[in-house]
Amino acid sequence: MRIDLQYGKTGLPLELPDDWQVTVYRKQAMPLLANPVDDLQRAFRDPIGGEPLAVAAAGAKTACILICDVTRPVPNGTLLPSLLRTLLASGMIASNITVLVATGLHRPNEGDELREVVGDDWTMATVRVENHFARNDEDHVLLGVTRRGVPVKLDRRFVEADLRIVIGLVEPHFMAGYSGGRKLITPGIAHTDTITTFHSAVFLEHPDATNCRLCNNPLHETQMEIASMLGPVYAVNTVLDEARNIAYLSYGELQASHLAAIDFLTPYATFPITQTFPIVITTGAGYPLDKTFYQTVKGIVSACDLLEPGGTMFVASECSEGFGSREFARAQGELKKFGAEAFLDMIRSQMRARIDEWQTEMLIKALRRGTIYLYSSGLTPVEELLTGVHCIPFMDEAIRKRVIKTGDSRIAVIPEGPYLIPLPINENEHS
Repeated sequence: MRIDLQYGKTGLPLELPDDWQVTVYRKQAMPLLANPVDDLQRAFRDPIGGEPLAVAAAGAKTACILICDVTRPVPNGTLLPSLLRTLLASGMIASNITVLVATGLHRPNEGDELREVVGDDWTMATVRVENHFARNDEDHVLLGVTRRGVPVKLDRRFVEADLRIVIGLVEPHFMAGYSGGRKLITPGIAHTDTITTFHSAVFLEHPDATNCRLCNNPLHETQMEIASMLGPVYAVNTVLDEARNIAYLSYGELQASHLAAIDFLTPYATFPITQTFPIVITTGAGYPLDKTFYQTVKGIVSACDLLEPGGTMFVASECSEGFGSREFARAQGELKKFGAEAFLDMIRSQMRARIDEWQTEMLIKALRRGTIYLYSSGLTPVEELLTGVHCIPFMDEAIRKRVIKTGDSRIAVIPEGPYLIPLPINENEHS
């Protein structure tokens, strides 16, 4: 049996014996949009909540449009030109429009990478395209404090714009329930103080801070509370199929358009768990999400509920850019040095998380479930030691050895990694 795993830009073929008990989980085929630009223009004229885009633009002098960074395969090259031309046709001046890359605490996207993110040369030449820098104090405006004590500091370019629009990709997210919508604002254009408070153990250890869960999710509720401090925000939300084709898009008021996209996505991006498996094979979702081990943690965590307690997980992730940030490497080093329980005791006492240690916190949840093996061609030997998992040179061989050792060939495979989520049956409600 050959299974093609999403890995880097080229994929990774996996060969398993035909007589093994292998269950492959894939998204159901999505109905694709024949002409996304036409559908987007119709959505601009008939939004889900709020005014039509042309009406909102006619009463605004300035606009700021948030887009995801390079870790998300958002089809900005299709969406941005249509959006910008509508703004210009409504009388807005190009020099008053800013496209802002919502990097959160990720590194900026520059040069050819920025061109890849934007996806359109006309957009690059017509309006300002800039990165958000979470550590620049002067770039942010303090709007207040949330009910859970999060200081709300957001990029002034977005706060002070007359018209605020976000363009997001809606997919499962292992902390916030789903990406897209409000997530472009927090953490996308938030200050370090906001992000580190919002990612503290008080939030992440909550049982509802998990994939495909919005009800009682403290991250989602705080994101919506922060968005409400801004006044009107509009959103374009997209859903992609496994081949990265546009299956759905919505436009309108931030929350309403986001929920509409989630309603479309959920039946495709989730499946109920009817059994668990001693071996689970998953991925980091391929390029661009599997560029670092930091992002790979999402694939590891997302597959955990499908794994029998004490079972074995195999993960394929290219990690073409290596490990991730220095801060993440520091946190992983502490995990290796002190152990999981001591690490968790340390972070539970903090009002603010240290940058990127939250990914280590999430990894610990998976490490408690079973043994994890990683196949990656992008990590150095030193980086492999920091992963906290077992790094392997060959995927097929390691899986065969495990089956031979246990005598159990029941295997689940999720080729798309964290874009397809196994859910306990009682957790299939997101709102």
